Amino acid sequence: MSEQKPTRDVSSTEEHPNAEAGSTVITPDTEGRASEESDDGDASPQRAAPGEQDDPTSDAPQEADPVPVDQGRSRATGVVIAIAATALSIWLLREFSSVVAPIFLAANLLIAAYPVYTLLLKIKTPRFLAAIATGLTVFLVLLLGVAALVWSGSTMVGKLGDYTEQFTKLYNDTIKFISQFGFNESQLLDQLTSISPSNVLSVVRGLLSNLSNAGSLTLVIIVVLVFMVMDLPSMAKRMGFLNQLHPSFTNNLETFVAGIRRYWLVTTIFGLIVAVLDGFALVLLGVSLPVVWAVLSFITNYIPNIGFVIGLIPPALLALVEQGPVTALLVVLIYSVLNFVLQSIVQPKFTGDAVGITPTVSFISLLLWAAVFGPLGALIALPFTLMIKAMLFDNDPRSRWLNVMIASHPEKTVEEST
Repeated sequence: MSEQKPTRDVSSTEEHPNAEAGSTVITPDTEGRASEESDDGDASPQRAAPGEQDDPTSDAPQEADPVPVDQGRSRATGVVIAIAATALSIWLLREFSSVVAPIFLAANLLIAAYPVYTLLLKIKTPRFLAAIATGLTVFLVLLLGVAALVWSGSTMVGKLGDYTEQFTKLYNDTIKFISQFGFNESQLLDQLTSISPSNVLSVVRGLLSNLSNAGSLTLVIIVVLVFMVMDLPSMAKRMGFLNQLHPSFTNNLETFVAGIRRYWLVTTIFGLIVAVLDGFALVLLGVSLPVVWAVLSFITNYIPNIGFVIGLIPPALLALVEQGPVTALLVVLIYSVLNFVLQSIVQPKFTGDAVGITPTVSFISLLLWAAVFGPLGALIALPFTLMIKAMLFDNDPRSRWLNVMIASHPEKTVEEST
């Protein structure tokens, strides 16, 4: 029998003796298989044989160099988009102000009363009973505040209306006094017609009538509070799940909630102290309706920057027509000293970082949110600004540099960024 020679697998790759180390030579069989694969649509790349060079004159399309992006134009576009988004957001908030403002105020009231809920849980009170008790506490505080505001406002208008003749005489004497400095009396009267005593009293009565019609706003707040109280027992569990999904956002939210709670609590305590001292001073000076002015001082204490001025004007005017300019000047002096010492020096030491914005930003936020939300915007201006700061600026490391311009303690912002 003839001996069979072992056949060689032609599909394998042969090593060429003159090939460089690590390189392979494609045999005719492998070339055929490669051509078949290319015919089947397989676009696997093939290595060129050694010594084969790419033809620089090849007609193969060359990849174009990337076009550099105009950084200045891109940045300007981002600024325009940010401004447009801000304007759209403000417009939407104004359109839905009758809904957004009451909901936010209700949330603030419930946040401020949340320690009542935790205290009841510590003494083994069932969760639903603790939630109901917390809600009733908020309802009581809200109704007392509205009743006090309506009572003080109506009493103020009625009392000042009794001195219409005195205010008119004071108004005319002021015009004559100013005309002594070379101003034309008729021109002054034309310019100041809009602020005559009768017009001022009519505006005050109009504001009071709008305030009396605030029942619908109060009703919205109460309804929202009912649903929030229903969600209160499960809030701790929800915050735990949120912390697992988004820890940084949860941390900023908890910081905001704690700061807002401390802000409302400290503002209420110092408002009571200032109101009692103002009322006591008015009693000593013999100004009428000291309790009314004390209540008005307490309510306007929640309005930042200009609240004490709003609470100062009515008793100062009443003291002026009742007892003369000396008593009116003493009223202004006492109110100013108490406001500066207690609310500008002592109160910030207790609020700490709860109000972490500059006075300028605080005043601008008052004007902005009062224009967007109406009178209720003056009450929630500072908490609403702090919420935006916590949710947008503090939550995003890329925008924390803005805190350097708006934060009351910029050095802390720099330390957190580094």
